[in-house]
Amino acid sequence: MRLLPFVRPALPRIILGMVAALLAGLVALGIPLVLQALVDGPLASGDSAQVWPAAIIVLVLGVLEAAFIMARRFFVLTPGTHVEAHLRTTLYTKLQDLPVAFHDRWQSGQLLSRAMSDLGLIRRWLSFGVVLLIVNLVTIVVGAVVLFFWNWILALVFLVCSIPLWIYGYVFEQKYSVVARRSQDQQGDLATAVEESVHGIRVLKAFGRGKHSLEKFTRQADQLRGTELDKARAIANIWLWLLLVPDVAFALCLGGGVWLVANDQMTGGALVAFFATATVLRFPIESIGFLLSMTFDTRTAVDRLFEVLDSPNPITDPTDPATVTEPRGRLTFEGVHFRYQDAGPDVPDLVDGVDLELEPGETMALVGLTGSGKTTLTALTTRLYDVTGGAIKLDGVDIRDLTREELRRRVAMAFEDATLFSASVRDNVLLGRPELTPGSQEADAVLAEALEIAQAEFVAELPDGENTTVGEEGLSLSGGQRQRLALARAVAAAPSVLVLDDPLSALDVDTEARVEAALRRVLATTTALIVAHRPSTVQLADRVALLQDGKVTAVGTHSQLLATNDHYRYVISSLEPDNTREVEK
Repeated sequence: MRLLPFVRPALPRIILGMVAALLAGLVALGIPLVLQALVDGPLASGDSAQVWPAAIIVLVLGVLEAAFIMARRFFVLTPGTHVEAHLRTTLYTKLQDLPVAFHDRWQSGQLLSRAMSDLGLIRRWLSFGVVLLIVNLVTIVVGAVVLFFWNWILALVFLVCSIPLWIYGYVFEQKYSVVARRSQDQQGDLATAVEESVHGIRVLKAFGRGKHSLEKFTRQADQLRGTELDKARAIANIWLWLLLVPDVAFALCLGGGVWLVANDQMTGGALVAFFATATVLRFPIESIGFLLSMTFDTRTAVDRLFEVLDSPNPITDPTDPATVTEPRGRLTFEGVHFRYQDAGPDVPDLVDGVDLELEPGETMALVGLTGSGKTTLTALTTRLYDVTGGAIKLDGVDIRDLTREELRRRVAMAFEDATLFSASVRDNVLLGRPELTPGSQEADAVLAEALEIAQAEFVAELPDGENTTVGEEGLSLSGGQRQRLALARAVAAAPSVLVLDDPLSALDVDTEARVEAALRRVLATTTALIVAHRPSTVQLADRVALLQDGKVTAVGTHSQLLATNDHYRYVISSLEPDNTREVEK
């Protein structure tokens, strides 16, 4: 029922597929009628001339059955793929909308498993499983009525023998649902292990830990293998009953039918028709096993899908959004607090009452020891996380009153861990300018200026220049090259406020100096908040804010803080050795 809103557009064709499959079953049930007439008529009387018409009728019925089966496939295959595509798009849209906090908690392999294998299973069930499950159940009911038409005694024996199937089917459902969920979760864990190994292959090779990674993967694979064997045993057990019970029923009915014919309580044609009908019912009865297992697997897949789709998103657009009418780039922090949702009550806030003002066009550096809250504070400016207390305002407007689209158009970020996409340099740099027409003169000008400011002259030496695809996560480039492209991306967005989380950490001293010199042109007209881990980066700032244990303990120029604040002198002195090592390189 949770799938119904997604399936509703495809329901007409799925229903037509069910009708076609049901007609195929009914046509198959019509063949025993012809066989009875054939046995009790021409074969009993010896009139061979009447055999051929009966044979032709059986042939026509067989062709009709095949045609209806083909129609069933025609009707159901296409809508199943449409539903899968809709579900996958909905899931991806939800993943894009969910906050960073959600992705912090969820393994990427689990999400990948849901987006691929689970949705593929749902498609197969819609196109095949649910159609045959419903049609076969209807066929079994109709067939049972037909069996009573031929002989109520044999039909009663046949139905009594089916009771163990229904009992074991209930037991099977209870056991299989649990093991099916465990299997799909373990598949997600295994996908995560593969992804981590692929992304971390350089580290594994550098430290010679490939064998350790393989052992961990093997343990997880063995666990999944054990779970799959448990599934196989459960399916094998129900198949045992599905194969054994009909055979027992056939044997009992055959013995009883021969006795009835011998005592003239049943004709030979009726007995042949009875067994022909029972034979038609055999596949629907046997198919119940794998159709039930597919249905339970699909139910688990739907549960796993909606675990993501039902995840609440606390960071949403307001119902009546405000807008920045006069964008100037004034950024203020008013009593800002932040703590993670899973933080214990005795754990202090990570950001603990920050008050800070950045005037339009001002550059402010955030300085503090590791863990003081610098990166978290910058992430709050674009609502990657929401403040848990206080407010952040852009040009006098609380950023929670803006749409996320407008906020992130006016505030751009460059992270220390530069992430690039498997796309061209051009597409990566102009990611924040969707309004620019690719290849236009304006787009080329913005691209050239951003690359110049980021001192990314290496782009010209790439095989296809700015059209070179940089590969997954940009790993074909050096760390410094990735950082420069990430910086160019932030600059190209032309924001009112530029937030830089130590974007120059991977650069050598000479390149850093050239980038800083070029950045001064941008920072002269743009408000900037820079997390600084080098004294040279601090020199870019008009003022410096000192963070200590989530609090801003001092604000002033670099010279003022050096002269008046002992903790600032300690922090700056702890940064200088890093700078010295860079110079020595």
